[in-house]
Amino acid sequence: MDDFISTIVRFFQEGGTFMYLILMLFAVGLAIAIERFIYLSAAKRTSRKTWNGLVPLIQQGKFDQATQLATESKAAIAHMLSYGMARIQERNQHREEIEMAMEEGLMEVVPKLEKRTHYLATLANIATLMGLLGTIMGLIQAFTAVASADPSQKADLLSSSISVAMNTTAFGLMAAIPLLLMHAFLTTKTTELVDSFEMAAVKFLNLITKGNNAG
Repeated sequence: MDDFISTIVRFFQEGGTFMYLILMLFAVGLAIAIERFIYLSAAKRTSRKTWNGLVPLIQQGKFDQATQLATESKAAIAHMLSYGMARIQERNQHREEIEMAMEEGLMEVVPKLEKRTHYLATLANIATLMGLLGTIMGLIQAFTAVASADPSQKADLLSSSISVAMNTTAFGLMAAIPLLLMHAFLTTKTTELVDSFEMAAVKFLNLITKGNNAG
């Protein structure tokens, strides 16, 4: 275990300044990913709770109570449904107009759900390019050092210098791959959440239509 840790430390130290920059990029990306995961999980949980509370009120025709619950709730889905309920309070509003109102509410919600997630892909690309740049700079230094070295030592010096220079590329990829995976996971999670909101909007419209028909 100690040998493994010492190898990792030596690998990191030999890479030079670019290793620290890549590590900083990864740390920022990891912080964003954790924050987004917590936010999306909370949004899903609160939206489901709010929806389960709204459905019985809508089925019973208690639109005033449902509107109040949606207005007071901080859930993402409540913001969307409140637009539709506000339109219902107006007279002679057709299904299409209520649907358009909820689409407007959804358009305001989606950017909050997608916020900062796209940075992960950007940070992954920067980490990869930073690794390549570190390798190129290392190779330049290596060839410069070899040019003035003793001929008998040039081969060994060049091979060791190239090996060290490649560390930044390897570390850049080691940082970029997890960031891309986190980006894909959060993007999928966001898409599923938006899809659930759209499905809830359709169910809401169906409940309203049934209520009107029953009335």
